[in-house]
Amino acid sequence: MSNINTNEQIIAFKSAIDRSKKIVGFTGAGISTESGIPDYRSKGGIWDKFQPVYFEEFVSDEKKRILYWQRKQELWDDLSNASTNKGHMFFKHLYDEGKLVGLITQNIDGLHEKSGLPKDIIVNLHGTNLEVVCLDCGFTISSEKVFDNLDLKQGVPLCPKCEGLLKPNTISFGQQLRGEDLDKANNLALSCDLMIVVGSTLVVQPASSIPSIAKENGALLAIVTLSETPLDGYADFVFHLRVENFINLIQT
Repeated sequence: MSNINTNEQIIAFKSAIDRSKKIVGFTGAGISTESGIPDYRSKGGIWDKFQPVYFEEFVSDEKKRILYWQRKQELWDDLSNASTNKGHMFFKHLYDEGKLVGLITQNIDGLHEKSGLPKDIIVNLHGTNLEVVCLDCGFTISSEKVFDNLDLKQGVPLCPKCEGLLKPNTISFGQQLRGEDLDKANNLALSCDLMIVVGSTLVVQPASSIPSIAKENGALLAIVTLSETPLDGYADFVFHLRVENFINLIQT
């Protein structure tokens, strides 16, 4: 994309924001890598380094549970100390202007919550690392309280209420997405007039089908990501830029 085309697209995109009344954001790992959060799936990401622990393995195998918690413990410092960046604050500003009605994210880092967006407009499709949940009774506790006292030499943490298995409240491999979250995401896609995708390669199903639903129901679709996506030819605006560079352009 030439600079002239980029500039023209930026002007047209800013005009679309001005006209829109119901904007929905859709974010993936690319919005958080600039906050120091590792990318899980791309080359060199977490799953190049670690073989994932599947949900069934977590439930049935104590050694796998310990391995899972060890990895979460390794990542916790990065996650807990990460700060929001211009991409997260872009959506917060849209909310403050009364334009953002929902934010759908594939990320589990909790940075949209840290930005100040209300929890009730965020759909965490893959769960959140901000809390730990009991798989038996549903009791939840803040992750900070669990990790601050985590000693895996004593075994994996258990629920203080029922002694069931505790697990960070994220969707693991082999675990289905929550139906209520998918329903909420689909309803947002059906009702928005502009969907802005930031930092997602749009290849992980079923989440990646949500922007298509928005476009098919009359919404404009904007995509901001470094890599190409399957929906580039379908979108109204495509910016293959770093998130920070994109935000700098639209704020000038």
